[in-house]
Amino acid sequence: MEVSYSDPHEDLIADCKKGNRQAQFKLYKLYSKAMYNTALRIVIDADEAADVLQDAFIDAFKRLDSFRQESTFGLWMKQIVVNKSLSALRKRTVVFESISDIDDVADEEIEENNYSFQVEQVKEAINQLADGYRVVLSLYLLEGYDHEEIAHILKISENTSRTQFLRAKRKLLEILKN
Repeated sequence: MEVSYSDPHEDLIADCKKGNRQAQFKLYKLYSKAMYNTALRIVIDADEAADVLQDAFIDAFKRLDSFRQESTFGLWMKQIVVNKSLSALRKRTVVFESISDIDDVADEEIEENNYSFQVEQVKEAINQLADGYRVVLSLYLLEGYDHEEIAHILKISENTSRTQFLRAKRKLLEILKN
């Protein structure tokens, strides 16, 4: 049984597959802001996020025939943007800390007080995190990926993803307290 998703922009996508430039522009306008924000959360730099966005849309429009509507266009596009963003980061050589004592870190609970932080403070604090921490935290909290998916995307173990996330949360709280 093949699952197919109903996409609200199905007609627009069909026109894009035919090479209709106006349809491509409309699709770009519908998704560009959200995809830019996704790229920006991963690469941090606004110019680099804009480059990632452009590359992702070019790639998506070239590969649109391979879009089989097994998910929505937005989800498919988001996967392309995340992969392009991670490729841009890899060019900077992101270092994920290896874990030697998984049990100690995985079972560790972070004291989470009910802090009321302004959105800008949190954004600035996230941007101060090391790339490895920031990427895992962003993919998990902001993009909605689970640790299994993050492990697959980043080519790391699930335990490493969980550990990076816990350490990122701890470091984020530390930054926000100061």
